[in-house]
Amino acid sequence: MKTFKKILFWSLLGFALIQFIATDKVNKPIDHKVNFIEAKKTPEKIAGLLKGACYDCHSNETVYPKYAYIAPISWSVKSHVNEGREHLNFSIWDTYNKDLKESMLSEVIETVHNKTMPMPGYIVYHKEANLSDAERTLLTKYFEEMLKSKTY
Repeated sequence: MKTFKKILFWSLLGFALIQFIATDKVNKPIDHKVNFIEAKKTPEKIAGLLKGACYDCHSNETVYPKYAYIAPISWSVKSHVNEGREHLNFSIWDTYNKDLKESMLSEVIETVHNKTMPMPGYIVYHKEANLSDAERTLLTKYFEEMLKSKTY
């Protein structure tokens, strides 16, 4: 029992100490001229789906949930957000060149259609991101039309 108490004590102390290792959760300012939704004059329904399912990881408009302030979960959340923004950041859409936009749209279509995005772990805590088949079809058709008409 003595060993268990020592392990518990040091574990709790370690957990308390890692709370002081903060992650940066400050979003960069939004330039609405280059933000996807405003720049593309995205229909309200599509904009709502994007905001609910994509923008937390793929924009500078991340809304961090309460659990994202507890280490080590905070480290994982921040890592996912950083990685998501590296792959696609809707907040800076109009700064991308034409080829990159085309490539990103193709990737978005594939991941939404194949249900690999939003990530299953994200959907568990964010019910609005759990897109129905009809919503996935709506998004993919919207992006496919953009690709087809080259209006990206």
